[in-house]
Amino acid sequence: MSCIFCDILSGIRDSHIIYEDTAHVAFLDKYPIDVGHSLVVPKSHHERITDMDSKSVGDLFSIVPKIAKAILSATNADAFSLGQNNGRAAKQIIPHVHVHIIPRYNHKGTIWTKRSISNSEELSILAKKIKTLLV
Repeated sequence: MSCIFCDILSGIRDSHIIYEDTAHVAFLDKYPIDVGHSLVVPKSHHERITDMDSKSVGDLFSIVPKIAKAILSATNADAFSLGQNNGRAAKQIIPHVHVHIIPRYNHKGTIWTKRSISNSEELSILAKKIKTLLV
């Protein structure tokens, strides 16, 4: 079975990348819970976080604050939620480890299940804005 995130990493599928280093990539979620919802993904394929060694888990989570800060600045969000699911019963949709960074807005409240579909142009503009804030 093909992995959507591995396809993104290999360039088979399009994405709106906002961050990349030698071991990780972050991109905007195609079906965001709210504007700026992004995923931080290790380049090495692991289905669950328990399949990773401790250093790799630490490295993954160590870049989340930097990316979250840029997303907050770019979106003018008031706060953010982090999510990390492991296994189908935990609602992990893509079987490749990833961390959700979900911007939150005081005027909207916190909704976990409602997702919208952004068009590619909206995602491109937002991705560029976040990238400039990660420098």
